[in-house]
Amino acid sequence: MTQLLESVFGGLSIGSVLLLAALGLAIVFGLMGVINMAHGEFMMIGAYTTFVVQNALKKTPLSELYIFLALIAAFIVTALLGLVLERTVVRYLYGRPLETLLATWGVSLILQQFVRSVSWQFVAGLGTFCLLFFGGSWVLSKRPNFEQIRGWAIAVLGLLSVLIALVFSNILGQTFKLAVTKPWFGTQGVDVTAPKWLRGGLLIGDYQLPFIRLFIIVLTTACVFGIYWFLNKTPWGLRIRAVTQNRSMSACLGIPTKTVDALTFALGSGLAGVAGVAVSLLGSVSSNTGQAYIVDAFMVVVVGGVGKLVGSIVAAGAIGLVSYVIGSNALGPFVSFSSFLKSFFEFFATASMAKVMVFALIIVFLQFRPAGLFPQKGRTVDA
Repeated sequence: MTQLLESVFGGLSIGSVLLLAALGLAIVFGLMGVINMAHGEFMMIGAYTTFVVQNALKKTPLSELYIFLALIAAFIVTALLGLVLERTVVRYLYGRPLETLLATWGVSLILQQFVRSVSWQFVAGLGTFCLLFFGGSWVLSKRPNFEQIRGWAIAVLGLLSVLIALVFSNILGQTFKLAVTKPWFGTQGVDVTAPKWLRGGLLIGDYQLPFIRLFIIVLTTACVFGIYWFLNKTPWGLRIRAVTQNRSMSACLGIPTKTVDALTFALGSGLAGVAGVAVSLLGSVSSNTGQAYIVDAFMVVVVGGVGKLVGSIVAAGAIGLVSYVIGSNALGPFVSFSSFLKSFFEFFATASMAKVMVFALIIVFLQFRPAGLFPQKGRTVDA
């Protein structure tokens, strides 16, 4: 019974992490059809936000409750970042999946390098450039003949803004030396310490259920119910579902489809930030944190059925359970009657080999059900 409990809880805990990582993709990829390769980096930003909030509240009375403030901060930061990405890049690539994939992959590389090298000098230079370029563009747009001079004006303004920002940041670095030029995070991983009330576990028989894993399961459940309530019980959720089913008809009925697109992308990005908070409690946070989850998150969405929240829940639980059972060799005692089966499961009894087996099972599954566990039906498919 103890071994069965350990297998079920281990599978559920892994599945809850996968589901939390896949919730944002289930919205962005499932509802909008956008392949966002930067989703893992949004998780990374959420994890680093947790680290920053923890350090900011370390010596305050809220030090034991920082995780709740980190959830709010991570959601807001990544949602705003997703909104900027949708407004500046994704908006111009709807209906072009290959270009969207390549563009968001480029954004993911930029974000990885950003967290490795960001410093006060870098932020000062970037802020100066944004102030000069966007402020200058706004001033120039007020001129009556701006459309005639738009091309060369933007080019000259951009060049001047870059040069001034570089000079200012270099002067700042030479003035304050290491205090300004030293990266905030660097290439090494940073650690997030769980609050005292999340340490330890709940003892059931001979097995201890870690409080951190229980917290992630509760957090995932709350996020699932929150998304279900938002999509089905609020006016904006109704607009999102309407645009998903029939964009042209929704526009004819007065629904602001561009605003709906931006809101949906921001919501999915914010959920990635929440997933990053959960991931930060499980290990060190580095610039490569998101890469460990992006493929698994896409697997959950594809196996469950694109655009199906229930499918994502079932797929995450199934993939998590299979991964844990195979990776921990939990089936070993039950197949001891066969030396071949015992050797087979022992061969895959590592995390990496268990992932290989899960990939193989998913490939076989998609041969029989290419649309996933819960395929789309109705007008969306017909369109």
